[in-house]
Amino acid sequence: MPYLNIIQKIAVFALPILFAITVHEVAHGWVAKKLGDPTAMMLGRLTLNPLKHIDPIGTVLLPLLTLWLGGFIFGWAKPVPVTWENLRHPKRDMALVAVAGPTANLVMILLWAILLKLSLLLSPSNYWLAQPLILMSGAGVIFNSLLMILNLFPLLPLDGGRVLAGILPGPLSYKYSKIEPYGLIILMFMLFSGVLGYILFPVIMAFLNAVSSIFDFGQILQFVMQILFGYR
Repeated sequence: MPYLNIIQKIAVFALPILFAITVHEVAHGWVAKKLGDPTAMMLGRLTLNPLKHIDPIGTVLLPLLTLWLGGFIFGWAKPVPVTWENLRHPKRDMALVAVAGPTANLVMILLWAILLKLSLLLSPSNYWLAQPLILMSGAGVIFNSLLMILNLFPLLPLDGGRVLAGILPGPLSYKYSKIEPYGLIILMFMLFSGVLGYILFPVIMAFLNAVSSIFDFGQILQFVMQILFGYR
């Protein structure tokens, strides 16, 4: 089994992370534009240039910290601005804009899984090319799964929280929205206390096992996780 130092791990994860957060945020802005709000477009955020979406803490510092600590990579991008009042049906459309991000991650999971399947066909005759492609595409499947499932967690300001706020009756939605100013603090506490992992880890593993079954990956995703995270 190959050993990867921290620099090699960053090289493996850089492209999947940048694609994941960029497409996720652009999806929010694109759906918002279709539903009547051009804010993201006017601010130049409907672009696949990752520099427009990088958050110094969420995109750089926190992923590096969680990678160095040996856990699953955690992070976020700079949120795409949405002016809810511009949406044609603000309450309903808020939920649709929110769900666009995780949907984009699901599409990327499928694309990375296809690349992983093709990479496995190269091995072992072209091992020098197959190994980095297997690790990178496997990382793409894993990180997009993490990002999708995390964002579906029903806590504002995560996408799942916005979906819940969009489907709750008006008075309940209003009361629930008052959590948002404290949502990031709650999320950080849950992350570093281990509560978030306790809740989400079984869901993530069940989803990755389902992907492995659909694409007949066998133990390859577990192999990638063991190399990148030390997971067994």
